[in-house]
Amino acid sequence: MTLNWTAFTPGTALAGGVLIGLAAALLVLLGGRIAGISGILGGLLRRVPGERAWRAAFIGGLLVSPWVYAAVQGPMVSQIDASWPTLIAAGLIVGVGTRYGAGCTSGHGVCGLSRLSWRSAVATASFMAAGFVTVFVARHLL
Repeated sequence: MTLNWTAFTPGTALAGGVLIGLAAALLVLLGGRIAGISGILGGLLRRVPGERAWRAAFIGGLLVSPWVYAAVQGPMVSQIDASWPTLIAAGLIVGVGTRYGAGCTSGHGVCGLSRLSWRSAVATASFMAAGFVTVFVARHLL
């Protein structure tokens, strides 16, 4: 995927970050739940009694929001440089990593760090380091 840096606007990036933080804070304050996507999706797939509605609404919001954005701002232009097999393999690797890491980047990086969790700090540093190494290897060594 490539970014069009000439079209980058810090204001919209800041607004998006504020909305993510606000949603995570509201979920933990009002519902006592952490806004980690892998945990929310995992709970939805496990069919935990009394938990389906809010989990389905959260995932539904993630799926619908790009269409709402496109209706308001126009379609987003993106280019993904990877093949379908590469994307599927990457998704499976990320899924396995979230199980071993007891959470995903949103759970650890957004919610865990805001709670000053040492475990989340280590997990987030590990995610970032793995990403840096992967990009370096993919772009410069292969």
